[in-house]
Amino acid sequence: MNLPIILTMIVRFCRSHAMAVTLGAAVLAAGSVWVTSARLGISTDTYEMFSPKLRWRQQDAAFNRDFPQFQDLLVAVIDADLPEIAEETAAGLAAALAADKIHFTSVRQPDALPYFARNAFLFLDQKSLAALLDQTIDAQPFLGQLAADPSARGLFAALTLLGLGVNQAGADVSPFAGPLLAFHQTLDAAGAGRAKPLSWQRLLGGNLVEQAGRFRFVLVQPVLDYTQLQPGGAATSALRAAAAQLPWVKSGAAHVRLTGSVALADEEFATVAQGAAIGTLASAALVVVWLMLAVRSWRLILPILATLGLGLALTTAFAALAVGTLNLISVAFAILFVGIAVDFAIQFCVRYREMRHLHPDPAIALDFVAGSVGLQVFVAALGTAAGFLAFVPTDFSGVAELGLIAGGGMIIAFIATITFLPALLALTQPLPEAGEIGWAWAGLFEGRMLRGRRAILAGFAAVAVLGLALVPQLRFDSDPLHTKVATTEAMVTLRDLMDSPLTSPYSADIIVASRQMADDLAARLSKLPDVAEVLTVSSFVPADQAAKLALVQDAAGLLAPTLARRPPAAPVTIADLRLAAGSTLAELDGAARILKPDHPLMLIASDLRVLLAAPDDRLLIADQALTRFLPLQLDRLRAALAARAVTDADLPAELRADWQLPDGRVRVQALAAANAQDADGLRRFTAGVTAIAPDAGGAAIIIAATATTILDAFRTAAIGAVVGITLLLLAILRRIADVAIVMAALLLSALLTVVVVVTLGLSLNFANIIALPLLLGVGVSFNIYFVMNWRAGRRNFLGSATARAILFSALTTATAFGSLALSVHPGTASMGLLLLLSLACTLVVALIFVPCLLGRTADS
Repeated sequence: MNLPIILTMIVRFCRSHAMAVTLGAAVLAAGSVWVTSARLGISTDTYEMFSPKLRWRQQDAAFNRDFPQFQDLLVAVIDADLPEIAEETAAGLAAALAADKIHFTSVRQPDALPYFARNAFLFLDQKSLAALLDQTIDAQPFLGQLAADPSARGLFAALTLLGLGVNQAGADVSPFAGPLLAFHQTLDAAGAGRAKPLSWQRLLGGNLVEQAGRFRFVLVQPVLDYTQLQPGGAATSALRAAAAQLPWVKSGAAHVRLTGSVALADEEFATVAQGAAIGTLASAALVVVWLMLAVRSWRLILPILATLGLGLALTTAFAALAVGTLNLISVAFAILFVGIAVDFAIQFCVRYREMRHLHPDPAIALDFVAGSVGLQVFVAALGTAAGFLAFVPTDFSGVAELGLIAGGGMIIAFIATITFLPALLALTQPLPEAGEIGWAWAGLFEGRMLRGRRAILAGFAAVAVLGLALVPQLRFDSDPLHTKVATTEAMVTLRDLMDSPLTSPYSADIIVASRQMADDLAARLSKLPDVAEVLTVSSFVPADQAAKLALVQDAAGLLAPTLARRPPAAPVTIADLRLAAGSTLAELDGAARILKPDHPLMLIASDLRVLLAAPDDRLLIADQALTRFLPLQLDRLRAALAARAVTDADLPAELRADWQLPDGRVRVQALAAANAQDADGLRRFTAGVTAIAPDAGGAAIIIAATATTILDAFRTAAIGAVVGITLLLLAILRRIADVAIVMAALLLSALLTVVVVVTLGLSLNFANIIALPLLLGVGVSFNIYFVMNWRAGRRNFLGSATARAILFSALTTATAFGSLALSVHPGTASMGLLLLLSLACTLVVALIFVPCLLGRTADS
């Protein structure tokens, strides 16, 4: 018994037992929904899209085990106009989050360890330290007054001394121009009723402020709820609520933004889902329109949609049982299934309409369709499945799982088309067709096209040669950040951090056996041109301590008496402030004959004149703004001047844990230079680092490794798919010529897609690379239909019902892809665009190249 007879018997049985088959399908669909809801999950971790057997994956897993504090981070990035405000806000946020044990398991401020403040001077280079200490010594008169009375009263007294020096000795106050201008700006704002706090860190800290950078950080490990689409959503909301209650955030002086792996992953889902509901509804409505144009009757549209729904439900359940957790690529199986499975149903129904025109009896028409179209759909399903399944053995788990699910889905789609669809057609009872199903105009166009087929085939041959030449020009962008929406908070924040190599995510990590080995490796890596800096545990023990300590101790000898703690000064009163401001103004007015009107001291005099005439609250604002952060900076200055020699034993446990393991192994981190953070730069950076340290891991190394893994996987899968589809078609079609035509058309579609992609300057990435397996699936289906019709003796291609079905199938599929191309998510949009382009190329080949080739073959 041959296959067409078997298929006819199956269709006949399902038609005869239509109600039982329909009810059985409904039970299967309900069971599939239950299995899916119970067992199917989604992961946004891009690393999970690769086999854990890969060497770089194993290295990454080992690093995560050794340093778990860097995993699943929600990073709060605080910035403000003043470093003191940023620090105060970060400390307040950390305290609030540490008290919330429901949402957070770990809260750290690695940049706020007292160790760094205590040894701040020792982390400066010797030249910068000498300059800063000289500046501090020059300010000794100021510091004496401020240490004795850290209020506006004490500051006014210090300004009075400056005015006295100018009046009596013509003192040069130009070294104080910067601080004086800062005092003026604060006093001017206070006079207008605005509180503009003064940064004493900038006045007294010099390069230390620049060394600390613009941002302050709170690193949080949140409690993740994987039952939600955004596992970190509750923790993120709790963090934002805590931040909103902080005084500086309320006033707008400080800003708290979120980034880190958790925030990026959660935003990924949010942006992918944005507009998805409207896009899906619009896409579904347009699909119904195409189906109406294709089959012209609800009696056919409903069975097609129901068959598609049943197949999708069964395939989703298969995914739940086969893989359990979908990744960012395998989640697209539904798109592939709908795009290809709808073709099976449309082919069946359009050809059924054709048979109803020739055979009014629906039973006879279904038998004819089962024996002819059923066989074609069977071959197309097997060929498509073979193309998808070729990806299963690769190390690119994302596409391997997609291939497994989609390959199984093609078999499910065929079974649903050959069983459930005939049963529904028996129940809906479509009416007979009054006329031909194909398009007469298309037949006329085909005749004209075939008369110029030699030129057309030559043109396609030229395109194939061009495509082969352009294959090396295909670019693969392996950076997952480029598939995310660049305007989300987490991404904008991350881009800001990339401006500094110290906070850039592009780095390489190497674990070595000892500290000496780490220091030797760091020395070698630091010589690479694409490396900005190399850090290891030794980086946190200041270098050249002897020379620096000598400078610090000399300065401390001069400044210690000045900065010595004294009994607290009497509380400041409004009367004190007015008296002190009046005395300062009188002294500065005397300097007016010497100083120019735009001199900072003269500007301060003008500010004091305004304040003395202002209400008391303005003076209180000035006092608070001028000295709010002064006591803290004086304490830091005292601590820094008391610095002592630092050894490895002095490193805080928290800091050491980030760089050294209990067994003595040490982490070395190489940071990519700013000019090495694009695709070419990262390749240079990773090549240089791995040449010295082959076992290097880290974000930059992983990005390069994923690109290699993906390209190797697609190379292997492409060869396997071509071989598998070829052997399968040989086994079923049993004619080398037929198989050669199908495969030639398939390869031409791929090369035409290459030409379009390279011409448009598009890049392949994690998201859009699924267009390649889809190209195999759709290309096999479309081409098999024409070749099998041709082998059956049909010579009218474009005017046939098959061409009508192919066109509307392509339009239906393109509608789904078009909704993706309009997504706000760059990865999804690039996927939709490439799917559309590959589908268009496949359709051009199927409707132009294949008829021309078959017409030429028939002539020969």
